[in-house]
Amino acid sequence: MPTVAQSTETDWVSRFADEVIAEAERRAPGKPIVCASGLSPSGPIHLGNLREVMTPHLVADEIRRRGHDCVHILSWDDYDRFRKVPAGVDPSWAEHIGKPLTSVPAPPGSDHANWAEHFKAPMVEALLELGVEVHPISQTLQYTTGAYREQILFAMRERGRIDAILDRYRTKDRPGEQAAKKAAGAGKQQQKQGKLDAADAAAAEAAAEGSGAAAEDDGSAGAAGYYPYKPYCSACERDLTTVTGYDDETTELSYSCACGHTETVLLSEYNNGKLVWKVDWPMRWAYEGVAFEPSGVDHSSPGSSYVVGGQIVREVFGAEQPIGPMYAFVGISGMAKMSSSKGGVPTPSDALQIMEAPLLRWLYARRKPNQSFKIAFDQEIQRLYDEWDALRRRVADGTALAADAAAYRRATRTAAGELPETPRRLPYRTLASVVDITTGHTEQTLRILRELDPQDPITSLDEARPRLDRAEQWITTQVPAEQRTRVREEPDAELLGSIGPEERESLRMLVDGLDEHWSLDGLTTLVYGVPKLRAGFPADAKPTPELKAAQRAFFVLVYRLLVGRDTGPRLPTLLLAVGSDRVRKLLGG
Repeated sequence: MPTVAQSTETDWVSRFADEVIAEAERRAPGKPIVCASGLSPSGPIHLGNLREVMTPHLVADEIRRRGHDCVHILSWDDYDRFRKVPAGVDPSWAEHIGKPLTSVPAPPGSDHANWAEHFKAPMVEALLELGVEVHPISQTLQYTTGAYREQILFAMRERGRIDAILDRYRTKDRPGEQAAKKAAGAGKQQQKQGKLDAADAAAAEAAAEGSGAAAEDDGSAGAAGYYPYKPYCSACERDLTTVTGYDDETTELSYSCACGHTETVLLSEYNNGKLVWKVDWPMRWAYEGVAFEPSGVDHSSPGSSYVVGGQIVREVFGAEQPIGPMYAFVGISGMAKMSSSKGGVPTPSDALQIMEAPLLRWLYARRKPNQSFKIAFDQEIQRLYDEWDALRRRVADGTALAADAAAYRRATRTAAGELPETPRRLPYRTLASVVDITTGHTEQTLRILRELDPQDPITSLDEARPRLDRAEQWITTQVPAEQRTRVREEPDAELLGSIGPEERESLRMLVDGLDEHWSLDGLTTLVYGVPKLRAGFPADAKPTPELKAAQRAFFVLVYRLLVGRDTGPRLPTLLLAVGSDRVRKLLGG
């Protein structure tokens, strides 16, 4: 397949792809271009972590579109230590702190082999749905099969040079810890100031802890010297170990563990340990030949693993640091009844329950990595879908801005093809209102959706899926019970008896016009037109402030008579959902 030197797109993805292709051809001409991500399955992998994968995915996908051979590595940092027992898990799991994540039993009730696999599984499923193609690498397998043996022995031989690099950044507190504290503290301070909600603060704290080991130390240093390697104890399986001696010639390594166990092993044969994070990460850059890998804002400070890793990969491993943009936090607006919300933030799987995959992709594609954004779990999701549908129309008629059109194309298709979408894209807010009113009743829902457009009615609910299912899931899991729509069973006799002749005449005009205007567009014209006609204006008159006030008063009256509240779903949708006979009854007609 011929390669395309430049893209016609003008968005941030294309600009990074240009840079990565040029850099990869300079470094290793003719070889596959490597983009990379890293995730630690230490707990629920949230929507902030997804940016770690989506950023290189979008760039790698653009590179593939141009005909280049490109692989997107996803390193599962499942050989990281188990750090703490999360809320909701039996406190007895504390006995596993210090073990590799793949050696820790899965949470109670899980059918997965271990802790890491339990938290990897939903992310793997979400990435498939999102069309994200990755080459997964288990760091447990890499270390325990000896894949990094030469790199480990080399790092041990070069420990003096590594120690000297690390020493440039050492202070009373380790700089990595300072960065973590600073990021977490900033999140909590912003929460106090009202700039972040609880979910945002939790995301900041989670990012500060690090996805691969930002809080990991630089290595053990003591009377025996500095060592960039940390054994897992052969007796207790934990990393509460201290290297007490090492011989470069024989590779004999001695260590002691807090459990009391001591042991001498041959590092040339021993596979039960790993390089410390600030050495492990640059080692992998060199080993895999990574050209592009982003990292979170917590890695941008002096002394962070990204900054220090750049010096170690050049000065020790003789390779080059990847192009690595820093990405900003992803916040959440609204979050109710989410399974992952106990002590955390929503996951990609949670988001995909209430929105289609192309929409979720679009949220990451349309913002530069250094721009923060929020993912809506509250009423804002309706506006978000309106914006998405409007963009689709602009793309279709050629009026979309170039960068917006590029983001749309990246959201709806990959180099491998189109992502599945809903055949009949009815407005999300309309679908949500309908399933809210019908409480998911299939026949009622189909009746209402048919009447949305009598000239071109849908014939099956499958035409509105999966968007219909996502809207129903949003209503049932994210909208509090007190905000759900409950249509009155009987007319509000007291309210009907209290209204004056002007209001009664407005209701009569609405009821009389139902049959003639029984479609979504027709009812929209009717409900907005009644107050205009009552004021002596034509139905198509432009609204004035006075007319808007009259319309609002009229809508409140209708809402009170239908659902007993001042507000509710869009009035035309509500009328369709209730049905003309019941509307007449409830409006006193």
